[in-house]
Amino acid sequence: MTQTDPSETFRQEAQDVLEQLEQSLLDLGASLDDLDLIDSAFRALHTIKGSGAMFGFTEVAEFVHEFETAFDRVRKGDTAPSDALVSVSLDAKDHIALLIAEPAAHAAAGTPILTRLRVIVGTDTPETQLAKSDDPITTTLETDARPHHNGWTIRFKLPKDALSLGANPALLLDELRELGACTVRANVDDIPTLETLDPEVCFMSWDVTLHGDCTRSAVEEVFLFVQEGMELEIAPLVTTVKDLDVEENIETAEVIDEKFNLPSKKVDTPNLPARGSSSLRVAAERLDELLDHVGELVIAQARLSQISEDSRDSSLMGVTEEIERLSAGLRDITMGIRMVPIGTLFNRFRRLVHDLSSELGKNIEFATSGEQTELDKTVIESLADPLVHIIRNAIDHGLENPEDRIAAGKQEQGTVRLAAAHEGAEVAISVSDDGAGLNVDRIRQKAEETGLITSESLITDSELNRLIFHPGFSTAKEITSVSGRGVGMDVVSRTMDALRGRIDVSSRPNNGTTVTLRLPLTLAIIDGMLVRVGCNRYSIPLSAVEECVELPAEVAENARGRNFLSIRGELVPFLRLRELFGTKEPEELHQKVVIVSTGEQRMGLVVDQILGNTQTVIKSLSRLHANIETFAGATIMGDGAVALILDVVQLMRSAQHLENRLRDEKKGQAA
Repeated sequence: MTQTDPSETFRQEAQDVLEQLEQSLLDLGASLDDLDLIDSAFRALHTIKGSGAMFGFTEVAEFVHEFETAFDRVRKGDTAPSDALVSVSLDAKDHIALLIAEPAAHAAAGTPILTRLRVIVGTDTPETQLAKSDDPITTTLETDARPHHNGWTIRFKLPKDALSLGANPALLLDELRELGACTVRANVDDIPTLETLDPEVCFMSWDVTLHGDCTRSAVEEVFLFVQEGMELEIAPLVTTVKDLDVEENIETAEVIDEKFNLPSKKVDTPNLPARGSSSLRVAAERLDELLDHVGELVIAQARLSQISEDSRDSSLMGVTEEIERLSAGLRDITMGIRMVPIGTLFNRFRRLVHDLSSELGKNIEFATSGEQTELDKTVIESLADPLVHIIRNAIDHGLENPEDRIAAGKQEQGTVRLAAAHEGAEVAISVSDDGAGLNVDRIRQKAEETGLITSESLITDSELNRLIFHPGFSTAKEITSVSGRGVGMDVVSRTMDALRGRIDVSSRPNNGTTVTLRLPLTLAIIDGMLVRVGCNRYSIPLSAVEECVELPAEVAENARGRNFLSIRGELVPFLRLRELFGTKEPEELHQKVVIVSTGEQRMGLVVDQILGNTQTVIKSLSRLHANIETFAGATIMGDGAVALILDVVQLMRSAQHLENRLRDEKKGQAA
């Protein structure tokens, strides 16, 4: 079994702490007098420093030390929190991430950041600070000078493999001492004889009496990176400890307990769940591999169902139904494992908006909603870059300058809103602003200049708005450091195509713009409707299907190309798949129409037969067929045959282009 790299464990855990630090700093920037946020930032810095030292990241520990000291001064009221402190701390957070990735390559880059910090906070030189921290007597005296209200009794025993994984008990004890005056007793009863002693196994445990006004969470964070598999008991001290001197600090735990009549009550482990008891960190590659196997199981189950149906064996049919139930449950569980809240992605953009607000001189409120909406982890990872481009575009082009907003009768502060919500089997993610809105005339002018449309082309505002996602398309009069090259929105379009999603754009003059990304919940296994066209079978994603109707005989006789069908008084265009695919087999007497929708658009797909619903495991097309936009992939049926999966979004676009071309041809003939 491959042993976990302790350095990699630290990097993974530190990433979570850094994200928490960034969120605390951004919140602090909006509420400088919030003591809870100051404490949260301090605890995050303290955790990174202590754990960095424990795992050998000395550059990280040395750099973070001075920021930890600065926030400790703020906690005590010696230094006032300020926007400048938040700004330099955000830069420090970025630098810490670089140090964790490549300590030696980025160590020197931290000097200017520390220089800015000293100017803002007015701290001593780093040498003085380190000298104080390295002197145990000075540290003890400073600790004892603070008022001691309560404290904690702590007993901990590390996992047996802790030493081999890089844990250092001495550093953990040092971190506890930083929280307050401590007495420590090592328990050596479990250490075996020298003949059987394994130097890489941790046999000892420790009893610590901590006198200080720190919180329980501060004690827990000392053990943040080693909680999994360890034994940890924490009990509060209820007696106030006063006037400890240096000699008393080195007394045994029994003498201290007896002198102050301290309780020895233990707290059961369930009151402090181990980090691994409620969650487990698993490599993304293993989840992908698991889902691949589940997909193969679904295909095998479909084949077994086909064999069972053909054989009419009642015993086999019973077993088949049970396997079908189990595979469906396994599929749902596996899919659920891959689903993560989209809020993990949303939080990244707060920093982006903060930095752009300062860079562009715009006062911006960033609002989010629907953070608990869950989406496949692969989709979330792919959405990071597209959403960055949309948000940057909204801030740079959408929101006006403060003076222009006031002149237009708006508040000086603009708003960018990021929201997510479930809509059927899809997730809709929208980015909206309350800016000037899209300039439709300017978009049309630019589209004509680049040859995307002609001056005679009849095109709706909605279709015009979507042109902003065309490669190289930009209406910006000048290129800035933020946007204007017409590249970013093309990234959005290409990513959405790869994810089988679609983009809706709505805009109102002087009332802002909303860009909505609509995505399937998952990319691997979907429910599909199986249809037949000629002798071939195709799968239509069930999330896009609204209803199925029969094609009226009079419409079937007259319809060629694309035509319209009346559905409860509403005209719905339809596309004959036989003509699109060049099917030569005789058509069925009674053809069916599958009504599909994407957003506000509806369309009918004319097929020969509807075969029913099926679980569809999406397989990528080969490189030879990858550029065929009509299909989103392929799936293997129960009888081993391959069925292509229709890309409804691309079919909509193809049908729209065909309609525009026919409309332009008719207009030219009339002229």
